[in-house]
Amino acid sequence: MLIYLGFSAVAVFLAALVLLHTGGTSVAAVAHLVFTVAVVPLIFAAISHFIPVLTRSRAAPRGVLLLPLLLQAAGVVTFLAFRGSLPESAVYAAASITLLVALLFSGWMILRARRTLGRAHPGWRWYLLAIVFLAAALLLIPAMNGWPQARPQLRLLHLHLNTLGFIGLTALGSLQVLLPTALRTPDPTAAQRLRRQLPFAAGAVLAVAFGAAFWPPLSLAGALVLLAITLQIASACLRRHSWQILSANGAAAALFAALAGFALLLILGSAHAFALGNGGDAVPAFVVAFLLPLVSGALSELFPVWYLPGRRTPARDRMHAELRCGGTLRAILLLVGGALLALGMDDGLWFAALALLSFMFALLRSLATAGARRTTQ
Repeated sequence: MLIYLGFSAVAVFLAALVLLHTGGTSVAAVAHLVFTVAVVPLIFAAISHFIPVLTRSRAAPRGVLLLPLLLQAAGVVTFLAFRGSLPESAVYAAASITLLVALLFSGWMILRARRTLGRAHPGWRWYLLAIVFLAAALLLIPAMNGWPQARPQLRLLHLHLNTLGFIGLTALGSLQVLLPTALRTPDPTAAQRLRRQLPFAAGAVLAVAFGAAFWPPLSLAGALVLLAITLQIASACLRRHSWQILSANGAAAALFAALAGFALLLILGSAHAFALGNGGDAVPAFVVAFLLPLVSGALSELFPVWYLPGRRTPARDRMHAELRCGGTLRAILLLVGGALLALGMDDGLWFAALALLSFMFALLRSLATAGARRTTQ
């Protein structure tokens, strides 16, 4: 399941870039394609992998593992509705399914955390709160239809609760564990930092969301808090590892680039809140500068573990090596491409496409390498 969702996410990202380049599909439809078909199912699947680790419990049951497929089906319905191929009512049906899955998933996470021997790792609370923000964003969908006069404000709330609340909190929580894992050096301060930062991160997301909708100065305050948290994570990594070590590890470089992209978008988003820049460029820039390095870096580290579970083997090490190769260059291409898109320059799509194609080939090479090792053993 995780292997399929990883490949399908990369394929959806490529399809989205093609749709944006050809111009036949609205930016809103493409954004929902990426978010609902690629990102949401992959995040839920990744959480189902991490929660047993964070709560020191057995693997997720089959029913939980299959839920991302239901989310992906709901995402396809959402995309077709935004393209006009399905009636608008299909969006509400898809949102209802996604909300039900979010509630079921949250209940499973809470049960696992309560049954932990000792104290669960604080990272699980970041995932729970991220899903809570997703649920709140879903509840705003019928509200937009019920109160058309408030639709612009509710749409901004929906957008920020999804991007900064669901994706942002998931990413900031995961990166503090994934970066040390990719660099093979545990960070003993990560748990304490996660516990301390969560209330501030949650408050900052709400400040940005409500500020963007109703009062821009509030969004600036929230963005500054999120930026401070992002810089704390980056600083903690750089105190333990030099730039040379980071750049030599393609997975870590991509994950660190996601932090840089997130910080860049917080700055540009704050500028847009005060009528500086074009807000319409923010969504493609968010995908390219933040989501793509985040997903490619996470998959570079996790894909071999998902494909070859259990103890570490030479075949898994070789898969990691293949996926890390070129990761730093891909990260640079994505950051440059995202920055260009944020500035309204469509040339950024070519940088993103080149990086994505390179990563797809790396995925295929890693599978071929693992397959060759299996046949020789």
